Amino acid sequence: MSHETQAPGDPDQTGPWLEDPAHLDWLREDALRQLEFFRASLRPDGGFDVLDLDGAPLGEGPQELHTTTRMVHSYALAHAAGAPDCAGIVEAGLAYLQTHHRDAEHGGFFWSVRRDGAPVRDEKLAYGHVFVLLAASTARAAGFAGTEPLLAEIAALIDRRFWDDAAGLLRDEFTRDWQPFSDYRGYNSNMHGCEAFLAAFEATGERAFLDKAGRILDFFLTRIAPDHGWRLPEHFTPDWEVDLDYAGDPMFRPKGTTPGHSLELARLALQHWDLAGRADAQAPDRARRLAEQALRDAWRPEGGLVYTLDYSGAVQVADRYWWPVCEGIGALAALQRAAPEPADERWYRTLWASAAALFVDEARGGWFPEVDDAGRPAARQFLGKPDIYHALQADVLPLSGAVSRPVAALAKTRPLAPR
Repeated sequence: MSHETQAPGDPDQTGPWLEDPAHLDWLREDALRQLEFFRASLRPDGGFDVLDLDGAPLGEGPQELHTTTRMVHSYALAHAAGAPDCAGIVEAGLAYLQTHHRDAEHGGFFWSVRRDGAPVRDEKLAYGHVFVLLAASTARAAGFAGTEPLLAEIAALIDRRFWDDAAGLLRDEFTRDWQPFSDYRGYNSNMHGCEAFLAAFEATGERAFLDKAGRILDFFLTRIAPDHGWRLPEHFTPDWEVDLDYAGDPMFRPKGTTPGHSLELARLALQHWDLAGRADAQAPDRARRLAEQALRDAWRPEGGLVYTLDYSGAVQVADRYWWPVCEGIGALAALQRAAPEPADERWYRTLWASAAALFVDEARGGWFPEVDDAGRPAARQFLGKPDIYHALQADVLPLSGAVSRPVAALAKTRPLAPR
């Protein structure tokens, strides 16, 4: 391995690391290092640069919608948790959505824009728009004024343009003027749509958001996952039949299944179950089946989780990225709080030890996004440190102590406040 980081907890702790003061202190410190590192992303014009491994801007490329919205969401979470100097980044990101990403002519938000606001890619993608809903919802829940109009606007737009009520799922993509340009239907936008709908319910109390999230979960967890060995196909036809031959963008739409996404949906399923009053007795078992299958399939003995599998469960892309480990941490924390089993603690510690050894950059802050076969930082898929979203949540969701309503839980305990 290329760098050494102390495992984030007391190895002799007999109880859960989620109750270990040494582990919780490590999470706080890592979260604050991340927040400090990514503050350098903010430009004077209110936009966000992608940063190299040392924290320097990586040129003047276009700004993508998920970059803007994830910065808003992440720093709003941190603001609720008491971290200092987060409000300016949240407010800058919200403003940038209005001044640069917004399409004043046709409505909706451009996927990527230049610094002058001119679109680079002007298509309207469900994946990007649900992150607008997530950003607006988290900012509102964290107490930022003036977010209600944006939240109402994006919720109505998603309902009108992307939501297929007959299917209970999201359509994926349109041209700038809202003409369909493909018949692709995908898991990734729907999984993040579920995430955004849950956050919107937590921010507003409007039941329609919770119901939409529930319909997405029902499709993938009661109809698709059991028929595919608890591995989730990602690509579908317009009639929502699995498309086993599809191979698209290697970052957002790779062929096969993506174990990290199973871990992400497992956590969201538990969040929905908690918000819905824990009425569905089978929901924790479905979440566990999804998470445990992903860990069995994807874990590499030397640490980390592989990126993709084929439909039989064999490794397809063995590259190790930071975000599946982050999502595994979130899923295991939620399982321990919702329906714990003895193996959960072992997996939680194993994933954190792997994260610390392979991905966490204690010297500079932030996490390395990928490592090579020797465990050294690599740059095959990602340049620099592209994102705070996954790794910050790996720290703050365990700190929240909650299965759902993380913003409210963090605001109550303020674990990132100066001491």
